[in-house]
Amino acid sequence: MSGHSKWHNIQVKKGKNDAKRGKIFTKIGRELMLAARDGGSSPDINAKLRDVIAKAKAANMPGDTVERAIKKGAGELEGISYEEIVYEGYAPGGVAVMVKTLTDNRNRSAASVRYKFDKYGGNLGASGCVSYMFQRKGQIVIERTEKTDEDELMMVALDAGAEDFNVEEEVFEIITDPIEFSSVREELEKAGYEFVEADITMIPDMMTSVDMETAPKTQKLIDMLEDDDDVQDVYTNVEFPDEFEG
Repeated sequence: MSGHSKWHNIQVKKGKNDAKRGKIFTKIGRELMLAARDGGSSPDINAKLRDVIAKAKAANMPGDTVERAIKKGAGELEGISYEEIVYEGYAPGGVAVMVKTLTDNRNRSAASVRYKFDKYGGNLGASGCVSYMFQRKGQIVIERTEKTDEDELMMVALDAGAEDFNVEEEVFEIITDPIEFSSVREELEKAGYEFVEADITMIPDMMTSVDMETAPKTQKLIDMLEDDDDVQDVYTNVEFPDEFEG
């Protein structure tokens, strides 16, 4: 899947997100609540919860915050009930966009997402209009350091069931089938690896390139969607010019 690396296109976004860690924790907290609500509060028997806990750990989310979110989801503490809704559309330049929300008010979320598409040059479409361009995959990102043995890491990942192994300038990206994600992640954890990211994501089959004139407009829409309190993730197939810094 070389050339389809999500990581290549989110390095700028990651830098921005580092400054908004509190909002990231809120979003992961909702995923923890949903996983605990649907499968129980024990990660030993709830594979989805184990995966979200790993995502929380990769984001350096405090342990007590994780535990509190799990208890809320399991009904041990008072909490809000969320539902997942996915919106699809296009950003400037014909870039495909999928927006995953977790919300307690679907009317508010729909109005907010539609407003942002309209205001920032996008076009919100019907369900299914762009999802066929993406594949649901597990993605594990590990920082590339002098201490990391590339061949050893690749062997561990592939032996555990990974589908693909990509070498980027700053990171290693491991792609899995969603069903194999948990087992691959757990084998890598056992081998002592720490993650920059570990999540089920949507990876595009083909990228859509934008020029330097369109890039800021596309990035603005993505940023505004990600800033929405109801939005969990924004998936796109955008390929920005190498010289674009966001």
